[in-house]
Amino acid sequence: MAVAVNKRSVMTLFSDSSNIYGHQIRLVLAEKGVTAEVEVVEANHLPQELLDLNPYGTIPTLIDRDLTLFEPHITLEYLDERFPHPPLMPVYPIARAQARLVMYRIRREWYTAYETIIKSSQSAEAAAARKTLQDDLTAISALFKEKPYFMSDDFSLNDCYMAPLLWRLPLLDVSLPKVAEKNLLPYMKRLFDRPAFVESLSEEEKKLRVL
Repeated sequence: MAVAVNKRSVMTLFSDSSNIYGHQIRLVLAEKGVTAEVEVVEANHLPQELLDLNPYGTIPTLIDRDLTLFEPHITLEYLDERFPHPPLMPVYPIARAQARLVMYRIRREWYTAYETIIKSSQSAEAAAARKTLQDDLTAISALFKEKPYFMSDDFSLNDCYMAPLLWRLPLLDVSLPKVAEKNLLPYMKRLFDRPAFVESLSEEEKKLRVL
């Protein structure tokens, strides 16, 4: 199998301007203070350079020297390991495994609901996904009475999953009941007020809500 060669000398992220997974990566880059070139592309008009480097022709894709990463959660962990300060994953294996399980559940349950709503916002499946997302966020809201971040005293990759999703709740037409707002809104404010989060927003994403 032939391997394409990356001709870029700087880390490059290919993504469209509203891709939620691209937003996760931009947030981690900003938290780490890593400079990367962001190439805004459309999913149905990808440049040949990207198609040559990514066998699946998907975005977001991160190019770092000879490495091409096209799976978002692998990309996030790679960035955390490549740029270890500040750390976004726990040090100890058990805690790291627990954090990975949390991220897996967020992806499997809430990001699946997100994708269902985005795909067909007026469908019965989207209505069910909205209710699932609303009910689940309400159920976990009490967690934020105990810790300032997602099950942690420190900002972590779990929060890098949560922040782009919570930022898009107006886009998804998901509203929170008062019982959930009491604890979730302060958490959301902590996330959205972080300088790295503000830096991570594309111009299109800034229009989704007011900071």
